[in-house]
Amino acid sequence: MNRPRQNLIIDADDTLWENNLYFEAAFADFVNFLGHSHLDAAQIRAIFDEMEIANIRVNGYGAANFARNLTNCYRRLAEREIRDEDIKQVLQFGQRILDQPIELLDGVAETLGYLSAHHELTLFTKGDAEEQNWKIERSGLSRYFVHTAVVREKDAPAYAQLVAERSLEPARTWMIGNSPKSDVNPALAIGLNAVFIPHTMTWSLEQQEILAEANGRLLRLDRFAELRDHF
Repeated sequence: MNRPRQNLIIDADDTLWENNLYFEAAFADFVNFLGHSHLDAAQIRAIFDEMEIANIRVNGYGAANFARNLTNCYRRLAEREIRDEDIKQVLQFGQRILDQPIELLDGVAETLGYLSAHHELTLFTKGDAEEQNWKIERSGLSRYFVHTAVVREKDAPAYAQLVAERSLEPARTWMIGNSPKSDVNPALAIGLNAVFIPHTMTWSLEQQEILAEANGRLLRLDRFAELRDHF
């Protein structure tokens, strides 16, 4: 069946490949190393999230900044003398994220191969540009995209700028991703369509209620491979 050619803007982390599970594993190791006498993991996470929100505004995203935030949290919460070797250990929890393999989600490569033959694909991701471009290169997926953009924040102005730069028609442009905050809501807010593909490990700070006024412009799928059934 022939379908009209669409502009598909596709997220990277936790849409194309695993990402947040490595951050969660690092945080779990941090909590165990901290060994706090009365704060449980959820309470430590709440404190850490507050620090992340504040520091992201200054330093942005990425494994290096996550590691820096872990050390700041350790300095604040440690109940023992803070030694240089302890700080090095905490940094290592974050830095080892960069050593993890790029693990594509199920059906991603095959689905991108199909979609790129029928539609125009743009890879749109946020974070540290060097780190994100390094992951894209390692993934082997760049050949499926006609354009790649790495931005500091994926908000409505960033989407509006991408649409203007690429001369995209909103009515036939879809943002595809796992994050309500960075993928779905800002795209819907500027009049684009969106495909929401939830991931069980989506970062808590990327969770939001999805805009109610989508008016038929939102598609919810369980798996990335299901895109072939709709595009």
